[in-house]
Amino acid sequence: MDVVIYHNPACGTSRNALELIRHVGMEPHVVEYLKTPPSRAMIAWLAERTSAPLRDLLREKGTPFAVLGLGDPGLTDDQLLDAIEAHPILLNRPIVVSPMGVRLCRPSEAVLDLLPADDLKPFTKEDGEVVIDAAGQRVKR
Repeated sequence: MDVVIYHNPACGTSRNALELIRHVGMEPHVVEYLKTPPSRAMIAWLAERTSAPLRDLLREKGTPFAVLGLGDPGLTDDQLLDAIEAHPILLNRPIVVSPMGVRLCRPSEAVLDLLPADDLKPFTKEDGEVVIDAAGQRVKR
């Protein structure tokens, strides 16, 4: 199964999602999107595949979101794509693509919905939160 993660290694949520993918025995194609930003067309495709508005892929914290006035509900997708293209940090992360779907994996354990769920081993996020318990069951919050 091919899996792609649009990843920011400085982000704990992104690191946890990447480790969960590896934890189930898969090595994803890692796209460090700040070093290699996805094309405008790819960003639009990712948003379409998540079945959510493009606006849902925008990150506010630690970005020029407010300065650029991106909270304005009147902005078009083209205007939002212009902003993301100019400032890739506006793209929220991690976004994961697998044959089972595409989604913004916040929280990081949402990535498990895109991966085979057989024989899960215990997993604890870097902050100590248990995601998969000793019995191999996902812990729902």
